[in-house]
Amino acid sequence: MSDAAFSEELNANAPDEAGDIASLDDVRPVPRISIQAFCESEGVAAPVGRMGEDRRMAKAQTRVYMGGIRAAVEFYQTAPTPNLIIIETTSSPDALFRDLNDLAEVCDPSTKVVIVGHQNDVTLYRELIRNGISEYIVAPVAIADLMNVVSTLFVDPDADPLGKTVAFVGAKGGVGSSTIAHNVSWAISTLFQSQVVIADMDLPFGTANINFDQDPAQGIAEAVFSSDRIDEVYLDRLLASCAENLSLLAAPSMLDKVYDFDPDAFSQLVDVAQRTAPCVVLDVPHVWNGWTKRTLERADEVVIVAAPELANLRNTKNLIDTLKKLRPNDPAPRLIINQVGTPKRPEIAPDDFAEPLGIEPIAIIPFDAHLFGTASNNGRMLAETDAASPIVANLSDIAHVVTGRGVVREKPKSGLQGILSKLKKK
Repeated sequence: MSDAAFSEELNANAPDEAGDIASLDDVRPVPRISIQAFCESEGVAAPVGRMGEDRRMAKAQTRVYMGGIRAAVEFYQTAPTPNLIIIETTSSPDALFRDLNDLAEVCDPSTKVVIVGHQNDVTLYRELIRNGISEYIVAPVAIADLMNVVSTLFVDPDADPLGKTVAFVGAKGGVGSSTIAHNVSWAISTLFQSQVVIADMDLPFGTANINFDQDPAQGIAEAVFSSDRIDEVYLDRLLASCAENLSLLAAPSMLDKVYDFDPDAFSQLVDVAQRTAPCVVLDVPHVWNGWTKRTLERADEVVIVAAPELANLRNTKNLIDTLKKLRPNDPAPRLIINQVGTPKRPEIAPDDFAEPLGIEPIAIIPFDAHLFGTASNNGRMLAETDAASPIVANLSDIAHVVTGRGVVREKPKSGLQGILSKLKKK
């Protein structure tokens, strides 16, 4: 690479907040490591802090200090060094190399060091790499720059890709979140011929075994209560086959014990499931506690299913606001408005429901008691019950969106606006 080309590449590192989220889509979760940063400016300290709050860094421990490389040298005279040190420097090259020599005297040889500098100098870059520095980034930096570097240093590039986790949760009990989750799982497995694992996380009252007409002897309870021994082989024994590409971790749906879990109770299970299937659908019950919060926080996609009435609107708004704080570097949750047009029920129009939320629904599903009831009573999916139903087409659209294979289609214009639009085309 020429010096001019290298300079162009370094200049492209300027932070672009709008592109940060998209740039993080392919970043793999970082293993359990320790990271300490010594910064000289808030412009670098802030994105490092944001990086530490990202869900993909959940296992890593990140600390940010001010003072630059001299503060790091003083700090490590009495403290052990972490797996990764991030140093911001505004020093000249000569001063920087003197300080790095001092740092090397107090730094463990296995510790990786990343320098964030303010000089776009290819010669400096090459000299730093030659002297054992893991990477040199030119400020200003974005969170995507930092996380891509950390992922490159600590994630095996030859490791198998992780499956995508899609968490479905109802804004209120009884809005059909589980039914939508199960049918979208079916759609993903049949449309794309892709392996899908469904985890019914409502242990006392889960309905996945009924919807798929399954009665497995073991399921998600065994996985959670034996999280210390779960691996791909053990998980495979617990999965019930629902179709050629669809497997289920069924809930026991019994009240013989209470199901109180710590926040990370399901983390190991989800990690293992991601290594076994390209898509893992998490059917999250409508409760709010440590483990449901952690599950929604760490999922790749969150889909909220709501009915068009006031309590659902309030709960959906609370969920969206909370998840935006928990997932600052991820897109907003997806929204599905379900059970639209329920007879004799006063409803909020879908447009009026979505407007205060600031997000467009990816699907608006009409109320159809006969279709949903027939499918449920027969232990069949909606597509098996009536493949020609428009609702089945809606589910196909949802499957495309949550797997990243499609986008939300623009709603057709209605009324006079729609007529004028058609006349213009003619």
